[in-house]
Amino acid sequence: MKVSLSWLKDYIPIKMDAEALAEELTMAGLEVEAVSDRYSYLDTVVVGRVIEVNPHPNANKLKLCSVDIGGRTIPVVCGAPNTKKDMLAPCALPGTHFPNGIILKKSIIRGEVSKGMLCSPIELGLGISSNGIMELKQNLAVGDKLNHALGLSDTVFEIDLTPNRPDCLSIIGTAREIAAFQKTKISYPEINLPESPDTAGDIPHFSSVTIMDTDLCPRYSARLVFDIKIEPSPFWLQDRLVSVGLKPINNIVDITNFVMMETGQPLHAFDFDRLAENRIVVRAAEEGEKFTTLDQKERLLSTGMLLICDGEKPVALAGVMGGMNSEIEDSTTKILLESAYFYPVCIRKTSKKTGLATDASHRFERGTDLGGTVKALNRAVQLISEICGGKIIHGIIDEYPKPVPERVITFSVDASNRRLGTSLSQDEIKQYLKSIEFAVEKIDDDNLRVVPPSFRVDINRFEDLTEEIARLYGYNNIETTFPIIPAEARPPSKKIELRNHIKQLMTCFGFTEAINYSFINKLSCDRLELKADDPRRRMMDVLNPITEDQSTMRISLIPGLLETMQYNISVQNRNIKLFEIGNVFFHTGQEDSRPDEVEILSGLWTGARVEAHWCSKEVSCDFYDLKGAVEELLRNLGIINTTFTNMEPDACYYTKQGYSARIIVNNNIIGLLGEIHPLVLRNYDLKQKAYVFELDFDKLIGIVPDTKSTRPTPKFPATSRDVTLIVDKDTEAMNILQMVEDLDEDIVENLHLFDLYEGSPVPAGKKSISFRITYRSATQTLEDETVNSIHREITGRLIKKFDAILPA
Repeated sequence: MKVSLSWLKDYIPIKMDAEALAEELTMAGLEVEAVSDRYSYLDTVVVGRVIEVNPHPNANKLKLCSVDIGGRTIPVVCGAPNTKKDMLAPCALPGTHFPNGIILKKSIIRGEVSKGMLCSPIELGLGISSNGIMELKQNLAVGDKLNHALGLSDTVFEIDLTPNRPDCLSIIGTAREIAAFQKTKISYPEINLPESPDTAGDIPHFSSVTIMDTDLCPRYSARLVFDIKIEPSPFWLQDRLVSVGLKPINNIVDITNFVMMETGQPLHAFDFDRLAENRIVVRAAEEGEKFTTLDQKERLLSTGMLLICDGEKPVALAGVMGGMNSEIEDSTTKILLESAYFYPVCIRKTSKKTGLATDASHRFERGTDLGGTVKALNRAVQLISEICGGKIIHGIIDEYPKPVPERVITFSVDASNRRLGTSLSQDEIKQYLKSIEFAVEKIDDDNLRVVPPSFRVDINRFEDLTEEIARLYGYNNIETTFPIIPAEARPPSKKIELRNHIKQLMTCFGFTEAINYSFINKLSCDRLELKADDPRRRMMDVLNPITEDQSTMRISLIPGLLETMQYNISVQNRNIKLFEIGNVFFHTGQEDSRPDEVEILSGLWTGARVEAHWCSKEVSCDFYDLKGAVEELLRNLGIINTTFTNMEPDACYYTKQGYSARIIVNNNIIGLLGEIHPLVLRNYDLKQKAYVFELDFDKLIGIVPDTKSTRPTPKFPATSRDVTLIVDKDTEAMNILQMVEDLDEDIVENLHLFDLYEGSPVPAGKKSISFRITYRSATQTLEDETVNSIHREITGRLIKKFDAILPA
């Protein structure tokens, strides 16, 4: 909502500058989002002196003017009849943004260059005269900015209000808040209606109001004004509306908008002569009923909406917008002025369903002042009488069948101080509440009887009052305290910590997390080439599947990763590293029972090991790349003694035989690793190799150590020896490494495989395996003889155990 500082000053003296006022409003709960000067567009309009006026050679009604703008003279083409030599006038320079949205540019008019524009009051938004250019007083300095020269400045605050403060959707509402923190009084506009002539008659003789749904419309007030004349509003009224972002229309509509912005009470004026039977009926809409609103659109209505009708038909969509069949026209001479209260929920639903959001609906759906309808109505009638010269019909219609009792709240000072952490006295609290127009009476030394004003629809209980006290006292003035309770905390779940740690590690390894649906295609088992008797084929069906591709609960994360791979390749992203952590679901074998859920960590790598670079070629990833990633993951989790063993051919379902391995820790199988079988790739319409791993997350939890151990940095140097053995092709390198570890030599610190070779000159059926063993002593520097002796012994045992030979 926009609030003009000059308009605020009509009701309250402002004792602070704009910046301080914005800060105070924000701290009072009315957040100021922006502060601007609405005359800033005049920065590019200067005081100019017309030093020469000549006829335009190509146009009879135009003139060529030379205008001094302070320090230089510019040519201006002007058509105003009152242009004359030596007059001072506003001269807009190129780049000026006029109030009507036009941006001035340097132009050529009928063959003559014009580098500015001499402006009329209406063009500058400084009046309604358009008969000629605006003549300025001769004492102004040529070249000065017009807003500075004329002292034009009006700060506009853009306030973002919370939905519970509809009372501040008005200039007076904002002024009330300023009065509270400035500790000053607000001056309300005086309402003095002229006496109606005896010949005017009483309102019951002309019209009536019938409320058929008092729940949706608890109160409806109306007055009649005859013999009005529709014409443009005076400049002061137009200027007030423009200052808050509203567009002037005509005097009657402008007055209703002015009162709405002033008081927060929306009003609506009907052409009285166009109301059938000259009466108002407030009723609920019927399902499927149609109505054409002022925007010339036909609306399809539904039950729960509220209509304002005459004796025959709807004439307005209550609280939202009027109808085409009763709008104010230039020929209108009689009006019925409406000021009502509508049920907020009804208006909000109507606004949402119809897609109509108006200034009126914005206020009604938040709650207007049930007790302020007559006051706002009289204020509007007063202005109509003053501006339009109308004849006020004696009396007022005020249908209020079920008056709402006042809200009485018992307020405990002690309870409020305990809640807020303050030590305010009863008198101080009483003064705070009275400053925002609450009625307060003392009950005893602790309790107060508080009655909120009718415009504060958000105050209903003790807690609401404590919030008001905190707001008025100042949140910054409340001392920060902490509860006197022990700071006990429960350690986080190991499962959650491990899951997050794994996600962090996999991301560090260059993998991207995938999140797939827990539902897969029923054909996934066939696509994975699972055997007919595989228990995983007993899948859990989804009762109401989203699509056929998501008709069963997943028994593996691999189908989802392969589908994600397929999608990425389809968009030319061929280098993919994915991982996913999620549950898989296994049928228990019993009908109508919940499935067994197991959390699994899976990963997929396809495409390049490292993308092409200027210093290296692109190399495809392989089995050992993914194996290294899994090894590094387990190592970072603190899991040692991990082994990878070949999988039996019968156990290779969706992985390729000879390129698959079981992952074993402490003789427990925790997962598998391998290349996706070519048949499976074909089933998923994939043509490039892919490597996957699966780890049982629930088993990982049990083997990840809870504590970390360290050892001191070695003081003595290490030395290494290599050994190359020619063994049978089927001999697993892991078994050789394991045997060396089982020898439990004290000085053997580390060993690893660094070369594997098959082919000539290695005999057929054999392979060459090379290891490097690192030796170190924790107590002394090792001598070569000691190391060589132990190395020969280890080599001999390996040769004997694996029937190996040394290369020639």
